[in-house]
Amino acid sequence: MSATEEHELDLLVHRMTWEAEGVLSVELVHPDGKPLPAWTPGAHLDLHVGGTIRQYSLCGDPADTGVYRLGILDAPSSRGGSRFVHTKLRPGRTVRVAGPRNHFALEPAASYVFVAGGIGITPILAMARQAQHDGIPYRLTHGGRSRASMAFGGELAALGGEVTLVPQDEQGHIDLPGALEGLRPDALVYCCGPEPLLKAVEEAVPEGQLRIERFAAPAVERRGDDSAFQVECRTSGVTLTVGPDTSILQAAENAGLSVNSSCRDGICGSCETRILAGTPDHRDFLLSEAERATSETMMICVSRCASDRLVLDL
Repeated sequence: MSATEEHELDLLVHRMTWEAEGVLSVELVHPDGKPLPAWTPGAHLDLHVGGTIRQYSLCGDPADTGVYRLGILDAPSSRGGSRFVHTKLRPGRTVRVAGPRNHFALEPAASYVFVAGGIGITPILAMARQAQHDGIPYRLTHGGRSRASMAFGGELAALGGEVTLVPQDEQGHIDLPGALEGLRPDALVYCCGPEPLLKAVEEAVPEGQLRIERFAAPAVERRGDDSAFQVECRTSGVTLTVGPDTSILQAAENAGLSVNSSCRDGICGSCETRILAGTPDHRDFLLSEAERATSETMMICVSRCASDRLVLDL
Protein backbone atom coordinates (compact mmCIF):
# COMPACT_ATOMS: atom_id res chain seq x y z
CA MET A 1 0.00 0.00 0.00
CA SER A 2 1.28 3.43 -0.79
CA ALA A 3 0.12 6.99 -1.12
CA THR A 4 -0.59 7.56 -4.80
CA GLU A 5 -1.79 10.36 -7.01
CA GLU A 6 -5.56 10.57 -7.00
CA HIS A 7 -7.72 10.72 -10.11
CA GLU A 8 -10.44 13.36 -9.84
CA LEU A 9 -13.19 13.25 -12.43
CA ASP A 10 -16.65 14.66 -13.01
CA LEU A 11 -18.68 11.64 -14.11
CA LEU A 12 -22.17 11.28 -15.47
CA VAL A 13 -24.82 9.25 -13.64
CA HIS A 14 -25.83 6.80 -16.35
CA ARG A 15 -28.23 4.47 -14.57
CA MET A 16 -29.66 3.86 -11.07
CA THR A 17 -31.22 0.49 -10.24
CA TRP A 18 -32.95 -0.90 -7.16
CA GLU A 19 -30.95 -3.96 -6.10
CA ALA A 20 -32.83 -4.60 -2.83
CA GLU A 21 -34.94 -2.75 -0.29
CA GLY A 22 -33.03 0.45 0.43
CA VAL A 23 -30.11 -0.40 -1.89
CA LEU A 24 -29.47 1.43 -5.16
CA SER A 25 -26.74 0.64 -7.63
CA VAL A 26 -25.36 3.74 -9.34
CA GLU A 27 -23.56 3.47 -12.67
CA LEU A 28 -21.15 6.27 -13.56
CA VAL A 29 -19.62 6.92 -16.99
CA HIS A 30 -17.29 9.51 -18.48
CA PRO A 31 -19.32 12.33 -20.11
CA ASP A 32 -17.20 11.97 -23.26
CA GLY A 33 -17.33 8.18 -23.32
CA LYS A 34 -13.65 7.85 -22.42
CA PRO A 35 -12.32 4.79 -20.52
CA LEU A 36 -12.23 5.19 -16.74
CA PRO A 37 -9.13 4.66 -14.58
CA ALA A 38 -8.51 0.98 -13.87
CA TRP A 39 -9.49 -0.58 -10.56
CA THR A 40 -9.21 -3.91 -8.77
CA PRO A 41 -11.67 -5.78 -6.50
CA GLY A 42 -11.89 -4.17 -3.08
CA ALA A 43 -11.42 -0.63 -4.41
CA HIS A 44 -13.67 2.28 -3.53
CA LEU A 45 -14.40 5.74 -4.87
CA ASP A 46 -14.69 9.01 -3.01
CA LEU A 47 -18.06 10.43 -4.02
CA HIS A 48 -18.63 14.18 -3.57
CA VAL A 49 -22.34 14.38 -2.77
CA GLY A 50 -24.49 16.74 -0.73
CA GLY A 51 -21.53 18.80 0.44
CA THR A 52 -19.77 15.72 1.82
CA ILE A 53 -17.20 13.17 0.64
CA ARG A 54 -18.13 9.55 1.21
CA GLN A 55 -16.53 6.26 0.21
CA TYR A 56 -18.45 3.59 -1.69
CA SER A 57 -17.07 0.27 -2.89
CA LEU A 58 -16.97 -0.57 -6.57
CA CYS A 59 -19.07 -3.66 -7.26
CA GLY A 60 -19.01 -3.94 -11.04
CA ASP A 61 -16.57 -5.71 -13.33
CA PRO A 62 -13.02 -4.27 -13.57
CA ALA A 63 -12.87 -5.56 -17.16
CA ASP A 64 -15.59 -3.04 -18.12
CA THR A 65 -13.52 0.14 -18.37
CA GLY A 66 -16.51 2.25 -19.39
CA VAL A 67 -18.56 2.03 -16.18
CA TYR A 68 -18.09 2.39 -12.45
CA ARG A 69 -20.87 0.75 -10.43
CA LEU A 70 -21.50 1.47 -6.75
CA GLY A 71 -23.94 -0.17 -4.35
CA ILE A 72 -25.34 2.39 -1.89
CA LEU A 73 -27.55 1.68 1.12
CA ASP A 74 -29.97 4.33 2.32
CA ALA A 75 -28.65 4.11 5.88
CA PRO A 76 -30.77 5.63 8.68
CA SER A 77 -27.58 6.73 10.44
CA SER A 78 -26.16 8.30 7.27
CA ARG A 79 -24.15 11.49 7.67
CA GLY A 80 -25.75 12.80 4.48
CA GLY A 81 -24.07 10.95 1.63
CA SER A 82 -26.45 8.06 1.09
CA ARG A 83 -29.50 10.22 1.77
CA PHE A 84 -28.40 12.59 -0.98
CA VAL A 85 -27.84 9.71 -3.40
CA HIS A 86 -31.27 8.23 -2.71
CA THR A 87 -33.24 11.48 -2.71
CA LYS A 88 -31.34 13.90 -4.98
CA LEU A 89 -28.97 12.10 -7.33
CA ARG A 90 -30.58 11.09 -10.61
CA PRO A 91 -29.50 9.84 -14.07
CA GLY A 92 -28.18 12.65 -16.20
CA ARG A 93 -26.54 14.53 -13.34
CA THR A 94 -22.78 14.80 -12.91
CA VAL A 95 -20.91 13.97 -9.75
CA ARG A 96 -17.27 14.44 -8.78
CA VAL A 97 -15.31 11.36 -7.79
CA ALA A 98 -11.77 10.69 -6.58
CA GLY A 99 -9.91 7.40 -6.75
CA PRO A 100 -10.21 4.51 -7.24
CA ARG A 101 -8.33 3.66 -4.05
CA ASN A 102 -7.79 0.14 -2.74
CA HIS A 103 -6.95 -0.68 0.87
CA PHE A 104 -8.83 -4.00 0.71
CA ALA A 105 -7.13 -5.65 -2.23
CA LEU A 106 -7.74 -9.28 -3.19
CA GLU A 107 -4.37 -10.94 -2.60
CA PRO A 108 -3.31 -14.20 -4.27
CA ALA A 109 -4.36 -17.33 -2.38
CA ALA A 110 -5.11 -20.99 -3.04
CA SER A 111 -8.73 -20.41 -2.02
CA TYR A 112 -10.95 -17.79 -0.43
CA VAL A 113 -13.66 -17.57 2.20
CA PHE A 114 -15.82 -14.46 1.84
CA VAL A 115 -18.10 -13.28 4.65
CA ALA A 116 -20.34 -10.25 4.13
CA GLY A 117 -22.92 -8.52 6.28
CA GLY A 118 -25.56 -6.31 4.68
CA ILE A 119 -24.16 -3.75 2.25
CA GLY A 120 -20.71 -5.22 2.95
CA ILE A 121 -21.47 -7.45 -0.03
CA THR A 122 -20.43 -4.68 -2.45
CA PRO A 123 -16.63 -5.21 -2.40
CA ILE A 124 -17.10 -8.96 -1.85
CA LEU A 125 -19.17 -9.27 -5.04
CA ALA A 126 -16.28 -7.97 -7.15
CA MET A 127 -13.89 -10.31 -5.33
CA ALA A 128 -16.08 -13.35 -5.93
CA ARG A 129 -16.36 -12.42 -9.61
CA GLN A 130 -12.56 -12.20 -9.84
CA ALA A 131 -12.02 -15.52 -8.06
CA GLN A 132 -14.51 -17.19 -10.39
CA HIS A 133 -12.77 -15.67 -13.42
CA ASP A 134 -9.37 -16.88 -12.19
CA GLY A 135 -10.64 -20.37 -11.39
CA ILE A 136 -9.81 -20.09 -7.68
CA PRO A 137 -12.21 -21.97 -5.38
CA TYR A 138 -14.17 -19.88 -2.92
CA ARG A 139 -17.18 -19.99 -0.69
CA LEU A 140 -19.23 -16.96 0.25
CA THR A 141 -21.65 -16.34 3.10
CA HIS A 142 -23.86 -13.26 3.00
CA GLY A 143 -26.05 -12.28 5.94
CA GLY A 144 -28.71 -9.58 6.03
CA ARG A 145 -31.85 -8.45 7.84
CA SER A 146 -34.15 -10.14 5.35
CA ARG A 147 -33.98 -11.72 1.92
CA ALA A 148 -35.58 -8.61 0.40
CA SER A 149 -32.86 -6.37 1.88
CA MET A 150 -29.93 -8.42 0.54
CA ALA A 151 -28.54 -6.99 -2.69
CA PHE A 152 -26.99 -8.80 -5.65
CA GLY A 153 -28.21 -12.29 -4.72
CA GLY A 154 -29.01 -13.11 -8.34
CA GLU A 155 -25.55 -12.04 -9.52
CA LEU A 156 -23.86 -14.08 -6.82
CA ALA A 157 -25.82 -17.17 -7.74
CA ALA A 158 -25.04 -16.69 -11.43
CA LEU A 159 -21.30 -16.73 -10.75
CA GLY A 160 -21.52 -20.41 -9.94
CA GLY A 161 -19.50 -20.44 -6.72
CA GLU A 162 -20.51 -21.84 -3.34
CA VAL A 163 -22.83 -19.10 -2.03
CA THR A 164 -24.90 -19.20 1.16
CA LEU A 165 -27.49 -16.49 1.91
CA VAL A 166 -28.50 -16.05 5.55
CA PRO A 167 -31.56 -13.81 6.02
CA GLN A 168 -31.66 -13.03 9.73
CA ASP A 169 -35.45 -13.05 9.96
CA GLU A 170 -35.49 -16.62 8.63
CA GLN A 171 -32.26 -18.20 9.92
CA GLY A 172 -30.77 -15.92 12.55
CA HIS A 173 -27.17 -14.75 12.44
CA ILE A 174 -24.44 -16.20 10.25
CA ASP A 175 -23.10 -19.51 11.52
CA LEU A 176 -19.44 -18.49 11.58
CA PRO A 177 -18.04 -21.89 12.59
CA GLY A 178 -19.91 -23.36 9.64
CA ALA A 179 -18.80 -20.61 7.25
CA LEU A 180 -15.17 -21.10 8.30
CA GLU A 181 -15.23 -24.88 8.62
CA GLY A 182 -12.21 -26.58 7.08
CA LEU A 183 -10.31 -23.33 6.60
CA ARG A 184 -7.00 -24.24 5.01
CA PRO A 185 -3.75 -22.51 6.04
CA ASP A 186 -3.19 -21.33 2.44
CA ALA A 187 -6.64 -19.70 2.22
CA LEU A 188 -7.51 -16.06 2.86
CA VAL A 189 -10.67 -14.81 4.56
CA TYR A 190 -12.21 -11.51 3.45
CA CYS A 191 -14.92 -9.91 5.55
CA CYS A 192 -16.86 -6.66 5.24
CA GLY A 193 -19.86 -5.69 7.32
CA PRO A 194 -20.98 -4.22 10.65
CA GLU A 195 -18.61 -4.15 13.61
CA PRO A 196 -20.11 -7.10 15.58
CA LEU A 197 -19.56 -9.37 12.57
CA LEU A 198 -16.00 -8.12 12.08
CA LYS A 199 -15.14 -8.67 15.74
CA ALA A 200 -16.53 -12.20 15.66
CA VAL A 201 -14.51 -13.03 12.54
CA GLU A 202 -11.37 -11.49 14.04
CA GLU A 203 -11.73 -13.79 17.04
CA ALA A 204 -12.22 -16.86 14.84
CA VAL A 205 -9.58 -16.43 12.11
CA PRO A 206 -5.79 -16.29 12.47
CA GLU A 207 -4.63 -12.71 11.91
CA GLY A 208 -2.38 -13.59 8.99
CA GLN A 209 -5.29 -15.08 7.06
CA LEU A 210 -7.84 -12.33 7.62
CA ARG A 211 -8.54 -9.18 5.62
CA ILE A 212 -11.36 -6.89 6.77
CA GLU A 213 -12.92 -3.58 5.78
CA ARG A 214 -14.86 -1.47 8.25
CA PHE A 215 -17.84 0.83 7.76
CA ALA A 216 -16.79 2.92 10.78
CA ALA A 217 -13.93 3.13 13.25
CA PRO A 218 -14.45 0.92 16.32
CA ALA A 219 -14.31 2.40 19.80
CA VAL A 220 -10.83 1.86 21.26
CA GLU A 221 -8.93 3.03 24.29
CA ARG A 222 -6.52 5.85 23.51
CA ARG A 223 -3.01 4.48 23.21
CA GLY A 224 0.43 6.00 22.87
CA ASP A 225 1.83 9.41 23.71
CA ASP A 226 -0.44 12.38 23.00
CA SER A 227 2.11 15.09 23.78
CA ALA A 228 2.86 17.83 21.25
CA PHE A 229 5.30 17.21 18.41
CA GLN A 230 6.56 18.87 15.25
CA VAL A 231 5.95 17.93 11.63
CA GLU A 232 8.05 19.29 8.80
CA CYS A 233 5.97 19.46 5.63
CA ARG A 234 8.81 19.09 3.16
CA THR A 235 6.89 19.87 -0.05
CA SER A 236 5.25 23.07 1.21
CA GLY A 237 8.16 24.22 3.41
CA VAL A 238 5.89 24.57 6.46
CA THR A 239 6.66 23.25 9.95
CA LEU A 240 3.64 22.38 12.10
CA THR A 241 3.29 22.06 15.85
CA VAL A 242 0.71 19.35 16.55
CA GLY A 243 -0.84 19.75 19.98
CA PRO A 244 -2.11 16.98 22.28
CA ASP A 245 -5.72 17.47 21.17
CA THR A 246 -5.00 18.20 17.50
CA SER A 247 -4.37 15.81 14.62
CA ILE A 248 -1.69 16.31 11.98
CA LEU A 249 -4.52 16.76 9.48
CA GLN A 250 -6.13 19.52 11.55
CA ALA A 251 -2.80 21.26 12.07
CA ALA A 252 -2.10 21.12 8.33
CA GLU A 253 -5.53 22.56 7.51
CA ASN A 254 -5.09 25.29 10.13
CA ALA A 255 -1.84 26.24 8.38
CA GLY A 256 -3.69 26.58 5.07
CA LEU A 257 -2.44 23.37 3.47
CA SER A 258 -4.74 21.46 1.14
CA VAL A 259 -4.94 17.80 2.17
CA ASN A 260 -7.22 15.01 0.94
CA SER A 261 -9.44 13.74 3.75
CA SER A 262 -12.86 12.29 4.40
CA CYS A 263 -13.63 9.97 7.32
CA ARG A 264 -11.13 11.48 9.82
CA ASP A 265 -11.34 8.16 11.71
CA GLY A 266 -8.51 6.22 10.08
CA ILE A 267 -10.67 3.91 7.98
CA CYS A 268 -10.89 5.37 4.46
CA GLY A 269 -7.28 6.07 3.46
CA SER A 270 -8.00 9.46 1.87
CA CYS A 271 -5.32 11.23 3.92
CA GLU A 272 -2.59 8.61 3.49
CA THR A 273 0.70 10.52 3.39
CA ARG A 274 4.27 9.50 2.59
CA ILE A 275 6.73 9.56 5.50
CA LEU A 276 10.18 10.98 4.66
CA ALA A 277 11.74 10.77 8.14
CA GLY A 278 10.77 10.01 11.72
CA THR A 279 8.78 7.27 13.42
CA PRO A 280 4.96 7.35 13.28
CA ASP A 281 2.57 6.18 15.97
CA HIS A 282 0.04 4.38 13.77
CA ARG A 283 -3.56 4.53 15.02
CA ASP A 284 -5.47 3.77 11.83
CA PHE A 285 -7.56 0.69 11.00
CA LEU A 286 -6.17 0.12 7.51
CA LEU A 287 -2.46 -0.63 7.51
CA SER A 288 -1.30 -4.15 8.29
CA GLU A 289 1.46 -4.75 10.84
CA ALA A 290 3.88 -5.40 7.97
CA GLU A 291 2.93 -2.11 6.31
CA ARG A 292 3.29 -0.24 9.59
CA ALA A 293 6.76 -1.71 10.08
CA THR A 294 7.96 -0.19 6.81
CA SER A 295 7.03 3.35 7.99
CA GLU A 296 6.41 4.37 4.38
CA THR A 297 3.01 6.02 4.85
CA MET A 298 0.59 7.05 7.60
CA MET A 299 -2.99 8.24 8.01
CA ILE A 300 -2.57 11.76 9.32
CA CYS A 301 -6.17 12.09 10.52
CA VAL A 302 -5.53 9.83 13.55
CA SER A 303 -1.88 8.73 13.69
CA ARG A 304 0.74 10.65 15.62
CA CYS A 305 4.50 10.74 16.23
CA ALA A 306 6.62 8.24 18.17
CA SER A 307 9.86 10.19 17.64
CA ASP A 308 10.94 13.75 18.22
CA ARG A 309 9.83 14.90 14.79
CA LEU A 310 8.19 13.73 11.57
CA VAL A 311 9.02 14.80 8.04
CA LEU A 312 6.12 14.25 5.64
CA ASP A 313 5.52 14.67 1.94
CA LEU A 314 3.02 17.47 2.42
